[in-house]
Amino acid sequence: MLGGGGLLGAAEVGMVRALLERGIRPDVIVGTSIGAINGAALASNPQPEGVAGLAQLWREVTASGVFAGSVIRRVSTLARTRTSLHSNAPLRRLLEKHLRIQRIEDLPVRFECVAASIERAEEHWFVRGPLVDAVLASASAPGILPPVRIGDEHFIDGGIVNSIPVSRAVELKAKTIYVCHVGRIDRRLTVPRHPFEVGLVAFEIARRHRFHADMAALPEDVEVHVLPTGDRTPPRYETLANLRYRDFSRVVERIDAAHAATTRYLERHERGG
Repeated sequence: MLGGGGLLGAAEVGMVRALLERGIRPDVIVGTSIGAINGAALASNPQPEGVAGLAQLWREVTASGVFAGSVIRRVSTLARTRTSLHSNAPLRRLLEKHLRIQRIEDLPVRFECVAASIERAEEHWFVRGPLVDAVLASASAPGILPPVRIGDEHFIDGGIVNSIPVSRAVELKAKTIYVCHVGRIDRRLTVPRHPFEVGLVAFEIARRHRFHADMAALPEDVEVHVLPTGDRTPPRYETLANLRYRDFSRVVERIDAAHAATTRYLERHERGG
C-alpha cells in the first residue's frame, strides 16, 4: 500500500527497495497520488531492477522540469486555466515513457489506484482501463495540476478521499499489508500561523483521522507493517512541505534514509522484535 504526499513520496522508493531485497513480493498493490505513480511502476516490474527504473523516473521528474516555470509562467497558466498552476502534459509524457504497459488489467501484479470524482464527490478506484490516465487522475493535486477527464467525469488527487488506503487493501482480502507512506502520521501538528497553513492543517487532520480510524478497525487476522521513513529532520511546520512541491533537492536522501530504516525494521521483525 503506497500513500500520497507529493515529493515526500521518494521515501516509498526506499521502502519498496528494502522489501524486494528481502524477497517480499506483492500480490496486490494499491496506491494514492504519488503512491499511484510509485505503485504503477512497481506493478509493471516487481523486481529490484524495477525499483531502479522507478528511481530513474524520480531523477527525470527532477531534471525534466515537470513542475518548472517562473512565477510569471505559473501565474499565466493559472490565468488561462483558472484552476491550476501547471499543465499535466509534461507529467503525462513522463508516465507514458516509463509505464510501458498500457492497461491496468495487463500488469503482472494486480494494481488499483484511487482518485476523487468531482461530480460524484466520492472516491473512485481504477481497476481496469488506461493506466496512465488513471495514475494521472490519482496524482492531480488540486490547484497544481488540472482535473483529469475520463469518460463523463473529472477526477482530482486521490489523497482528498483516501490518502493512506489501508481500508482498500483490507477490502481486497490482504492478510499482510506493508504500508509505504511519506511520514508525518505520528508527529504532532502545530496551530497554523499563516493563512496558507489553515487549509493544509485541515487536510492533514482529515488525512490522519481516516488512517487512524482504518487502523483501529483492522480485522484481527490482518497483519500490518507501517514502515519507517527514516526522516529525522522534519520541517518545523509539517504542512509547509506540501507547498514546496518543486523542491526535489532531498530526493536521493529520502530514498536512502527510508531504505536503511526499513531494512532495519524488517531485520528486527525477522528476529521477532
